[in-house]
Amino acid sequence: MPLFVRPAVGPSSTVSARSALPPARALEVIAPISLPATWTGWGPFPAVLSVEAQTGGWDAVGQTRRPQLADDGEVTETIIEYTAGVGFAYELTGFTDVFDRIVVGVRGEWTFTPDGDGSMVRWTWEFKPRFGRRPIVAGVIVPLYRHYMRQIIRATVHLAERGSGSSPA
Repeated sequence: MPLFVRPAVGPSSTVSARSALPPARALEVIAPISLPATWTGWGPFPAVLSVEAQTGGWDAVGQTRRPQLADDGEVTETIIEYTAGVGFAYELTGFTDVFDRIVVGVRGEWTFTPDGDGSMVRWTWEFKPRFGRRPIVAGVIVPLYRHYMRQIIRATVHLAERGSGSSPA
């Protein structure tokens, strides 16, 4: 059963960046991009140090991996949607750090749409807060996390355009 059932929408944040890569190519390179190279940590949010137990090339529904975080935590990431040339969505569950006390999980989604010769890359995180934690998530976590997301999407697009982002973590 999916973590998120519509229409119950949790607090969310969306960021975007333009890429010189066409949508299909941007998706091809960004989906499997190295998390340690792009999730370098900011403020209260830990860096991703490594990724363990990845199944597949990170391009199909049901594939999973376990990002290892700089605060000694980890999380399970599972692809729940993948549409070639368009985008993918994933869920993060089983946080073992402080996030476990705040959220049940997160739904992330990357979409790639045409923008001239390149693409517009959009990334959304939707949080599913634990009971009673919605005000903390909406009022504190989301605004802070949006700053970190901007840092990550810029690093991701830059690495993808350099052509070195297709190696797994």
